[in-house]
Amino acid sequence: MGKCYLAWAKDPEIRQKGGSGGFVTATLLAALKEGLVERVLIVRRIDEFEGVPLLTDDPEEVKSCSSAHLAAPLNLSSYIPPGERVAVTVKPCDARAIIERSKRRQIDLEDIYMLGLNCGGTFMPVRTMEAVSDLFGLDPGDVLGFEVSKGKFFVEARSGTYTLPMVELERMGYGRRDPCRYCNINIPVMADLACGDAGVPPGMRATFVEILTDKGDELFEAGIKTSMIEFEEAGKEEIETRVRTDRRMSEDADMWWDELSSMIDEDDHLSYYINELGRCIHCGSCKIVCPVCACKDDAKCLDMGREGYRISLYNLIRLFHLMDSCIGCGQCEDVCPVDIPLTMIHQRFERRMEKELGYRPGFEMSKPPLQEPEPGGKV
Repeated sequence: MGKCYLAWAKDPEIRQKGGSGGFVTATLLAALKEGLVERVLIVRRIDEFEGVPLLTDDPEEVKSCSSAHLAAPLNLSSYIPPGERVAVTVKPCDARAIIERSKRRQIDLEDIYMLGLNCGGTFMPVRTMEAVSDLFGLDPGDVLGFEVSKGKFFVEARSGTYTLPMVELERMGYGRRDPCRYCNINIPVMADLACGDAGVPPGMRATFVEILTDKGDELFEAGIKTSMIEFEEAGKEEIETRVRTDRRMSEDADMWWDELSSMIDEDDHLSYYINELGRCIHCGSCKIVCPVCACKDDAKCLDMGREGYRISLYNLIRLFHLMDSCIGCGQCEDVCPVDIPLTMIHQRFERRMEKELGYRPGFEMSKPPLQEPEPGGKV
């Protein structure tokens, strides 16, 4: 574990407006001021149910984005401009995608400062609007904000605050995207900083910050040098609370994975793949949004249609292509027009490979085992 702190924005307005005390916003501003980066990549809120990527060097625009946005299931790695020093706020799957894209020489990891955000999952905007309407009888236009805290879903509306346990919400078919429910990586340990509210004492507007790399040190020092942040060392109790929270969330994710997996007959899982992938209309949307796919218009999978096979070669090639690369971000599943559970299918292959070879994509810059030469062999 790296050095751990409780930190917050020194500016009272940023601290009050920002998520968890505004540390991330203040650090982004400090990185720009100190010249560590040329621009920052963040999510700009359109309303409570929509957010879009924003690449900017304008401090006022950065301040205007200083709050979390759960209904923005984006993967920001695809919006990073090559050849430019950028600070970017990342969920674990964003950070993993950045590392995988760097392996494929799409971007240079040395140019990127990753401010990791602890993540318990994101929500699809339309489904979230349906939830507040169906479950609470609210007009989505009257919603002022929503958050997930301590296993509960909170909606702040003009008429008051409404809440439901997350388990109950998701049993009714609402809540987080499926890939988020079974993602067991909550703390972005592959980023430069890991930031979140787990471990912060009740009532304190602050961020629990773990410094993970030398670039993370640079970011934290920039905040100190510019007097943008204030901090104190995290105590043993805060650290232990964060560890317990992370463990509980990972166990919950594994429970969801086991439950979804139990719906598939393991003695005849080929039939499951044939039935699901047989619905593919070959629109190519999954490939277009995949953040780790570096192939261009001459990709082999694009030349492969149905060809009379029960599972098209397009899908077979992508299964093998992503077996050592899929980060479980869910982008493919979000855009599939026929609702194939693509992320789960790819993750079933990726997790088996991880179990056999001990390799998990998006954690470090090492090559996948199947791309490494045998000892004494040729590259």
